[in-house]
Amino acid sequence: MADYHALAQSIAALTEGESDRIALMATVVCEVHHADERFDWTGFYRVVGPELLKIGPYQGGHGCLTIPFSRGVCGAAARTGQVQLVPDVDAIPDHIACASSTCSELVLPVHDAGGDLIAVFDIDSDQPDAFTQTDADQLATILASVFAR
Repeated sequence: MADYHALAQSIAALTEGESDRIALMATVVCEVHHADERFDWTGFYRVVGPELLKIGPYQGGHGCLTIPFSRGVCGAAARTGQVQLVPDVDAIPDHIACASSTCSELVLPVHDAGGDLIAVFDIDSDQPDAFTQTDADQLATILASVFAR
């Protein structure tokens, strides 16, 4: 499991004073992706229009370029504002398979200081049932400390 305390400290130090969202996303995704071997694909999908997400900074193989709020696990996180903790992506009828190796997924909504949804943070694993509520809680805290400040 990731050392979330060390990860939070590293991200805080690397992002201190930075306000550009893309730079922040790129830094966060790099640090998180390399923090845990369970994290096979890690990336942001940015809100770019009404009910529309577009790929942002990521680590791993190619991601889907565009995801509507109405489809998939990322769309559900954006649409509902709720964390999506999916132990088995094959059990989700409208799962969008950007990579056939994905077995489980964790998607967190990302809000700015005003509470507006700016992105979702997506982590895929090639391991089944790879994520816990602790992962979701710790990552949500890190994301809020970077994007809602």
